[in-house]
Amino acid sequence: MRTPLIAGNWKMNLDHLQAIALVQKLAWTLQDSGHDPKAVEVAVFPPFTDLRSVQTLIAAERFELALGAQDLSPYESGAYTGDVSGAFLKALAAAYVIVGHSERRAMHGETDEIVNAKALAALKHDLVPVVCVGETAEDLERHGSSAVPVAQVRTALLGVPDDADVVVAYEPVWAIGSGRAATPDTAQEVCAALRAAIAEDHGQAFADRTRLLYGGSVKSGNIASFMHRPDVDGALVGGASLDPGEFAAIARFPKHVSID
Repeated sequence: MRTPLIAGNWKMNLDHLQAIALVQKLAWTLQDSGHDPKAVEVAVFPPFTDLRSVQTLIAAERFELALGAQDLSPYESGAYTGDVSGAFLKALAAAYVIVGHSERRAMHGETDEIVNAKALAALKHDLVPVVCVGETAEDLERHGSSAVPVAQVRTALLGVPDDADVVVAYEPVWAIGSGRAATPDTAQEVCAALRAAIAEDHGQAFADRTRLLYGGSVKSGNIASFMHRPDVDGALVGGASLDPGEFAAIARFPKHVSID
């Protein structure tokens, strides 16, 4: 069984003081709701400037939350102004790091090859890369719903050892922040194609244990319908992760829920 993962990508929101307040409220809300971290893992991905404060709070209060970063450098160290090494993230007890988010691809020109280099850099420092793939509205019309994500994941995982731990997040670019999510059937179709491609390239065991997330206008009102699909193992949540109550409500739907 793959443990569902509900991951909150805060993007460029909240300073370190606001981050502390949000994590406290989130952790208390999850505890009050009887959240079982063994049934559903919850992770938060704050901006770089918040990581130390959030890490200290999680450790001090023993909150059942995993910590992730939103990006990392493909380089180890050196003259790379503004970059953050995987070694720095690991020193802050980060468990995950997002690579290849559509906003990085669109605004910073990140190619599939760069995403691959970042995924390998994450694994080098025992960080689990959350590899983002997805199609634009133009891609969808021209190639269909799975061709582009499958091509992206194949390149992103080149050279990744077959015993590595990775997460893949399918985010249809046309759905991010639009309020219009893909249908659960579409999410399942794409995630099934991604798992099949991973199995072909890295073996069935690798594919079977790799968690596939859906992202794109995820809310408490639609999460259960996605989680009911056999190849959807969680969600990468954007705006809704900034609301502790809403994000906790999203995390209350484990894999066995069967609401359409």
